[in-house]
Amino acid sequence: MSEQTIRLLGLVGSLRKGSLNRSLLRAATEGLPAGVSLTTFDRLGDLPLYDADVDAQGTPEPVAALKAAIAGADGLLIATPEYNYSVPGGLKNAIDWASRPANASPLRGKPVGIIGASAGMSGTMRAQYHLRQIFVFLNMPALVQPEVLVARAADRFDADGKLTDESTRELLRKFGLALRDWVAKFRTAA
Repeated sequence: MSEQTIRLLGLVGSLRKGSLNRSLLRAATEGLPAGVSLTTFDRLGDLPLYDADVDAQGTPEPVAALKAAIAGADGLLIATPEYNYSVPGGLKNAIDWASRPANASPLRGKPVGIIGASAGMSGTMRAQYHLRQIFVFLNMPALVQPEVLVARAADRFDADGKLTDESTRELLRKFGLALRDWVAKFRTAA
């Protein structure tokens, strides 16, 4: 593997500042191996709803910032909640904006890892599977193992959003190693 730092862009599907998924992404960042950096794009809430008429008039500034951040990353790490058995609307909207125009999308071929935390028992499995379906269309190779599906997440974080569960911390460490190797594989193939 190259000695060059792997640059990841983190996206959080929840817009809430105190969300469990924001805390999960922070914990994942802390557990990344040497040679991997992560920057979080925190402006999903600033994106207008996707509208082809607006897009035809020119790219809105928050969308341009998102596309530039994606283009500048070697891979993505998405932390998503599950809303109504699927992907949160704000995250789907960001993907819709970044996927256009299709032939010049910075998402095309970009490797991605997905993690998720929920208060319930599913640990965001349906949202993650729906994201993988979307990524097939976008030709985004998604890391499939290890899966990070954090169920009953409120029991694993303290009131300040700090991860307190060691088994989840170890899973995130393993995930970070796998994501590093996954992204490096596609970066060297390009």
